[in-house]
Amino acid sequence: MANEEFYQEAVQAILDSDRATAEDVAKRALAAGLSPADIMQNGFVKGISEIGELFDSGEVFLPELMMAADAMAGATEVTNAALLSAGGAAEAKGKIVIGTVQGDVHDIGKAIVIAYLKANGYEVTDLGRDVAAATFIAKAKELSADVIGMSALLTTTMEEQKKVIKVLKDEGLPFKTVVGGAPATQRWADQIGADAYAEDANDGVKKIDALLGK
Repeated sequence: MANEEFYQEAVQAILDSDRATAEDVAKRALAAGLSPADIMQNGFVKGISEIGELFDSGEVFLPELMMAADAMAGATEVTNAALLSAGGAAEAKGKIVIGTVQGDVHDIGKAIVIAYLKANGYEVTDLGRDVAAATFIAKAKELSADVIGMSALLTTTMEEQKKVIKVLKDEGLPFKTVVGGAPATQRWADQIGADAYAEDANDGVKKIDALLGK
């Protein structure tokens, strides 16, 4: 099977919100010699991006969005396992704790960022949606994380990003912080004292690479 066929199958699995098929496509693509980064970036990420656009235009709704994110999670588990079996655990570029802030259930952008980070050699812990400030900090401490990533879709939940950063500064904790999501901007990141603003998944990887000197 040509690589392009794998890419198309990966996109369709996400559009169909079919986790089992997404996992199967990922396994077959890897067995055929595609790298985890290849099938992720050229297949699954394109599918989840398309779902995000359909959601933004009102053509799909939150339940479909969340099911597509679950299918994406299945694919990333398969590709991440391949990275680990190839020695990725020992070569991880850094540890990232990421989640959607409290009061917000947006997941698509975060799913794309996680896929990119894992495909680029980072160890990522996904805290999910509606994550409290204390949970971000507790998990970062537990894992000795390098970076805390916070996504927010709503202007009303952006303040939660600010809350996390304030606690980190008040307690003198060393974790780097990256903020993202539709309403976030570089100006907002500067205003709340975040270490970086990620415009999209690719930018997020670049910013984290820079923060950690990779």
